[in-house]
Amino acid sequence: MNEYEALVGLCMGIGLAAASGFRVFLPPFVLSLFVKWGSVEVDLSGSAFEYFDSDMAVLLLGAATLVEALAYYVPWVDNLLDSIASPAAVIAGTGMTAILLEGNTDPVFQWALAIIAGGGVSGTIQASTVVIRGASTMMTGGLGNPAVSTVENVASFAFALLAILLPFLAALGAFALLYLAVKKGMEKKSQTNYSV
Repeated sequence: MNEYEALVGLCMGIGLAAASGFRVFLPPFVLSLFVKWGSVEVDLSGSAFEYFDSDMAVLLLGAATLVEALAYYVPWVDNLLDSIASPAAVIAGTGMTAILLEGNTDPVFQWALAIIAGGGVSGTIQASTVVIRGASTMMTGGLGNPAVSTVENVASFAFALLAILLPFLAALGAFALLYLAVKKGMEKKSQTNYSV
């Protein structure tokens, strides 16, 4: 077990999990491309993920990325997608973190970290985007949602690239987003408690 490689994999996984909180398929698509190109080295042979960098997987993830990105530009459809994207983001964040820890940690530790760190980060960020999109829908009747979708697309792509190129910085960015989301949620909860 290489501790440094495991730490890099964990930070990269956390950054990609944050990106999947904005868009489910874009970060796995970006990761599969970088694994296929050899820019991200993971040994997936003999694992449950061994086809992750295959031509078919890259093609399917690319198609899913395109469909997801375009579907979020349709008012009201975007809100329906959030009900599917919330659990899917947790699965994507968990899966990518597990892939990046493959072979560098004990499998129990690998999956515990993947579920807690990867799934937790992506789920929290996805929940925040649901709240933001819901507020946009209420205030603009859904007309402002394409702007929200554009910001989410850019954020997902930027976080995915940052996670691969500068994993430690991406993990710090993910924790900053988590802090802001939790802080905002606590402020809203305290305002609700005072108004009751």
